Amino acid sequence: MSKKSRKLMLPITILMILSLTLAACSKKPIDKSEEPTPEPIEDKVEGIQSIATADLKNKLNDDLWVIVDTRINDAYNGWKLEGVERGGHIAGSVDFSANWLKLDVENKENILNEALKTKDISSSKNIVLYDANGKDALEVANFLANKGYENLYTYDVNEWAKDSSLPMESYTNYHMIVPASIIKEILDGKTPETFENAKEIKIVEASWGEEDTSYANGHVPTSFHINTDSIEPPPTWMLANDAALTEFALSHGFTKDDTVIVTSEAQMAAYRVALALRYIGISDVRVLNGGLGAWVAAGYDVEKESHKPTPVTDFGATIPINPTLIDTISELKELLPKKDEFTLVDNRTWDEYIGESSGYSYHDKKGRIPGAIFGNAGKTDSNSLDYYRNLDNTMRNGEEIVNMWKEYGIDTNKHLSFMCGSGWRAAEVLYYANVMGLDNTSLYSDGWIGWSNNNNPSETGEPK
Repeated sequence: MSKKSRKLMLPITILMILSLTLAACSKKPIDKSEEPTPEPIEDKVEGIQSIATADLKNKLNDDLWVIVDTRINDAYNGWKLEGVERGGHIAGSVDFSANWLKLDVENKENILNEALKTKDISSSKNIVLYDANGKDALEVANFLANKGYENLYTYDVNEWAKDSSLPMESYTNYHMIVPASIIKEILDGKTPETFENAKEIKIVEASWGEEDTSYANGHVPTSFHINTDSIEPPPTWMLANDAALTEFALSHGFTKDDTVIVTSEAQMAAYRVALALRYIGISDVRVLNGGLGAWVAAGYDVEKESHKPTPVTDFGATIPINPTLIDTISELKELLPKKDEFTLVDNRTWDEYIGESSGYSYHDKKGRIPGAIFGNAGKTDSNSLDYYRNLDNTMRNGEEIVNMWKEYGIDTNKHLSFMCGSGWRAAEVLYYANVMGLDNTSLYSDGWIGWSNNNNPSETGEPK
């Protein structure tokens, strides 16, 4: 990602998304033709039916029924929000958050229509919409009713969660992406779930540039700023060496036993910093799901006061504690021939992958690493990750991500090493893989820029 491009990303992006998509993709991403926006009509959900738990249980494996979680995606992922006794979603359900309907983004109707297709939420089926607050399901029901859907039912997931015999699913490491409400509890002096063993919780704001480029405009209270240049110094912006990362850790007051929550206006910056923190060996690193936009959307105030970290003299161990998280060029060259057990996943745009574009204003070499498999990223440029995010910048449904990978021939039973141009996009994709529980993974951090700058072999054109 170019530094010029990063400056353009710094204003809050949650309401500026132009062309996100939730659809599973073909070998070459194809933009769907725009569909007309339906005329708004009256509220149609009065008298909508509810469904009993026993009846819903019998519909779990019925292809004529679709069960839809309409809560915020953090609840679907596994967090126990709004008083629900068990976190996660009803086994087999899909997600279509009422939160998506509240966003003011360009092309929203087409994006939502594509999500309905991907999740098989069809007007020909019976659709159960569940929530925990009695509001989200009705909002989605009204949205669908306005499109002509008729067979709609609502359900209170609290009833399901109370019965431990009924199946619910969560992402293995859902705790790695944190909802805004959980951070608010921490700031209010509470100890939320999964934080019971946290010794010292530190909240940081990651962005490229000094404080006045992003941090000073408003941040999550108590957070201090991390300039991404401190982990990937110019002019090459490759991940810093271990000595420099050690100095970074000490100057920013980090120790191996910390719990760190990374926030950002621009999600990629948060995941890039989170990657560095995990690599050096901080025991518990998390990211605010949806970024600063999620914090604002939840109705919480930002602050503009500047906070500074207190430096330390001892990290508690020799850095890096987790060296296998990062693949070097030499390691990658050893791994690439082992196709039965290793896959290099290229998370760039299709044009970058086939060599039509370098993707960066400061790098003119085009192509791909021989043997890398296209894993998709965004539809437009090196700043986008449309195929991995929901409309509100939260993590996309993990099953849909895995299904997309399968279409490209990516086998999750193998070791997956993710790469992009310089490590930003791939760091976020790697993080999502880890959230899903795919731990046999790593990051080729130097990416295409590092590879091509060292005169290594390359390919262009569509793979045969």
